[in-house]
Amino acid sequence: MNETRFRRATDSDTDLAALVRLRDEAARWMLARGITGQWRPGELGTDHFRRAVECGEAWFAEAGGRVVGAWELWWEDEDAWGPQAPVAGYVHRLMVDREAAAPGTGRLLLQAAERRVTAAGRSHVRLDCLAGNARLTAYYLDAGYRVVGRKAGKPQPGGAPKSFTLLEKELRD
Repeated sequence: MNETRFRRATDSDTDLAALVRLRDEAARWMLARGITGQWRPGELGTDHFRRAVECGEAWFAEAGGRVVGAWELWWEDEDAWGPQAPVAGYVHRLMVDREAAAPGTGRLLLQAAERRVTAAGRSHVRLDCLAGNARLTAYYLDAGYRVVGRKAGKPQPGGAPKSFTLLEKELRD
């Protein structure tokens, strides 16, 4: 098995195109399995990911010379969580290339995000998923997250507001 390496995304055309490709492939994978309402192909383009790189962080996972996953890491998320003390990092758009990634890659991405949050001196990781997506909620619960609330009417890039389940994990050094 190839070692998975992590690197921060840049605003290069290559990195932005890879982020868009991963997002669209993940959306198609969800739709093919009857998971509707979470993501749609074509919903987010290079402009979204350029802002993510400029205003926060976007990360890639690479194995065997290929991008196998990515995620965004934000240092605040007032749309979902309201004003908060700076104790958390917020994981968004966790994406895995189902054709190239080994089983368990999604968990490796979460763990890398958690390490980055710890390295930044923060004690919690927060994320959200579409309310009613029981499969994804169970995935995060199995990874040690706990449900801490719901957010109705959260604004969405390129779409109508949606309701989300809010999850949090306390990190230990």
